[in-house]
Amino acid sequence: MKGEERGRLMRLLERDKTEMNEASKEAALADFKRVAEEYFETDGGFLLTSREGKKGTEVVFTFRILRVKNFLTLK
Repeated sequence: MKGEERGRLMRLLERDKTEMNEASKEAALADFKRVAEEYFETDGGFLLTSREGKKGTEVVFTFRILRVKNFLTLK
């Protein structure tokens, strides 16, 4: 295998490891949404994105809140 072909194959394999299929994305979004709603009152509009960064893939979970749900500590 030539060097260029090997490099292309390696890039394809690496990209395949970082791409998320739709079912996995929906499951992750549902889990992140559930956790976010434990701490915040949200207005919906959840978004999960990923992009290639300098040191690997960056995953960003974005949402807007109406308020923070503060917890009281009983002593």
